[in-house]
Amino acid sequence: MIEGTGNVHAGSAGPVILPRSEHTISRRDIDPDALKILFRLQRLGFTAYLTGGAVRDMLLGRTPKDFDIATDARPNQIRKYFANAFIIGRRFRLAHIRFRGGKTIEVATFRRDPGPVAEGAGPGESAPAYAFGTPEEDAWRRDITVNALFYDPATATVIDHVGGVADLRQGRIRMIGDAGVRFGEDPVRIWRVIRYAARLGFAIDADIGAAIREQRDLLCGCSEARLYEEFSKDLLGPQTRAVVSLLGEYGVLRLLLGRIGEAYESDPALAAELAALLEIADREKMRAPAQAGREGGDVSLEETACLLFWPWAAPQIGTSGADPFPLLKKAFLGAGMAVALPKGMRAQVIDLLTLAARLARALQDGRMRWSVRQRPQYALASRLCFIVTQRRAPAEGESFETLYQGAFPGQPAAAGRPRRRRGRRSKPAAQ
Repeated sequence: MIEGTGNVHAGSAGPVILPRSEHTISRRDIDPDALKILFRLQRLGFTAYLTGGAVRDMLLGRTPKDFDIATDARPNQIRKYFANAFIIGRRFRLAHIRFRGGKTIEVATFRRDPGPVAEGAGPGESAPAYAFGTPEEDAWRRDITVNALFYDPATATVIDHVGGVADLRQGRIRMIGDAGVRFGEDPVRIWRVIRYAARLGFAIDADIGAAIREQRDLLCGCSEARLYEEFSKDLLGPQTRAVVSLLGEYGVLRLLLGRIGEAYESDPALAAELAALLEIADREKMRAPAQAGREGGDVSLEETACLLFWPWAAPQIGTSGADPFPLLKKAFLGAGMAVALPKGMRAQVIDLLTLAARLARALQDGRMRWSVRQRPQYALASRLCFIVTQRRAPAEGESFETLYQGAFPGQPAAAGRPRRRRGRRSKPAAQ
């Protein structure tokens, strides 16, 4: 653990400017459309920088997922100069510049911390929505230092107002401002700090870790929709196993997943099984080519969710003759999860889990009814069954059917007993 304070506070020393010779970012690694936007804004007289995760990842030698831009141009000015720009957002408007193939580049105006809600404000009133600011103010209002860096393509320099470059080099996560105050302003920051530490393999400073443990219960007060959004990011994004493991280490998993998370935090065997399954999902995300709009490539949100819940759900389903769907549904509803799955997704996950468990039992006792192949979820459930029973994803040419053939070579692999077709009796011909 890195020693010293984990919080960074604003000072007057000015930014650290890294010339091209002192960093590894090359314009060749930046999306060409992002560069066009940056240079066009600068030619129009605006300040425009690449910002956020793109700068962080390129400094670490990684390939960025998104290329976000920060500028002093206002949203309406961006829309004026870019015909393919669309303004979104209510509390703070920003521009999405869209390109063919589904690519979108986000362009946001520099913001500042709008400050606390004015004294005497009514219930539910928030701070001013349109608090535009300078590049320095924009850097200081962000959550963690490694996400508050700018890159200027015109001068090929990295601009660091908050000490993020030093933190990248030392492999540590530090908050901008007081961690306790920032967590109180927005408890979801607790989740984000853990996510970035897990994905980057960085250490969380001791005082920030203490603040997480003291204030983690605040997450239960966040809206279900917001928590589900963060949940989806972790299931579709990289390093799901590391993120879930670190959430458990800080006692956050039991808050998000209720009794399910509590089981994972308290039972080392369940936690080990969970880690093994999520590691498979992470490998598949790396192997599968990412598709537009799907961070996890060919690994769907439902599949990763099923792998997350399988170690807990499999004993819940049991081997009784009762219909497992209502049993598992009742267990989900009674788990006390702060992250509420949408009804449709919850039903799909339960259906997949129960069907995969049915297929897994068939691999043990040979009692397989191939009519289940007509069910819409069969393809994904059979893949899930392969993963949980073999502890790896199926290779080309492998499937549940090949596993069944290997286990019971004397039984039909897919057709089963042909169904006898009932024909109508022909009427006797008229005499």
